[in-house]
This record gives sequence, structure tokens and C-alpha cells, in this order.
Amino acid sequence: QLQLVESGGGLMQPGGSLNLSCVVSGSMSDYHTIGWFRQAPGKDREGVASIFTYDHSTHYADFVKGRFTISRDSAKNIVFLQMNGLQPEDTALYYCAISRLPITRAAPLYTGGYGKWGQGTQVTVSS
Repeated sequence: QLQLVESGGGLMQPGGSLNLSCVVSGSMSDYHTIGWFRQAPGKDREGVASIFTYDHSTHYADFVKGRFTISRDSAKNIVFLQMNGLQPEDTALYYCAISRLPITRAAPLYTGGYGKWGQGTQVTVSS
């Protein structure tokens, strides 16, 4: 059974950095995309970044380009989200998820394309 466990969240001052981790246990052979998403209170869940497992190409939401970096340690099945220049509007519950649907190849940040989700890790940015 595939499981995803996020960690690395916390409280950070504006301008600070956090590195989130997502450990994927179980076989990923049927899956091609791993993504990071976030959901702030009262808002819809939104795509942040994703990575294709077959070529490691990455995709980012406009609001994090240049600040966040997604990467993957294939040997350990861990996906990271390095977050720099954090702002209060980045405050949210951050989730990792994995997809095997064809739609995700065309729309890698589309929430509906992901079928397996972790429980999330809270990121709070405040002075």
C-alpha cells in the first residue's frame, strides 16, 4: 500500500526558509508525477510544484517561481520542497501527492489528477 508522509513544516519569520520532505513508501512503478500542494484556511487546495519521475522535469505555480524548488532523491523515494523567501501568504497546510493519471502529464499542478495524498505538514509564516 502506497503511503506518503510529509515533514519539515513549522513556524518561520518572513524571509526565512524551510525544507519540506515527503517520504513515499511502497511501489511507485505505476506513478509518474509527485506534487506539492497547499491549502490555507478558507481557501481551495492549490498546486505548488511537481516533478515527473521519468525525466525529473519540474513545474511550478507562478506564485512560487524563483523561491521554491522541488527535487527528488530517487534512491530513497523522498521528494523535497525547498522554500526560500517565505511570506505570510505562504502560510498553509502543505501536502504531497502522487499521480498516475494521464491528465497530470498535461496539467501537472491540477489537484484532481492526484489520487494518493499525505496528511500534510503545517507551515506558518509570521513575525
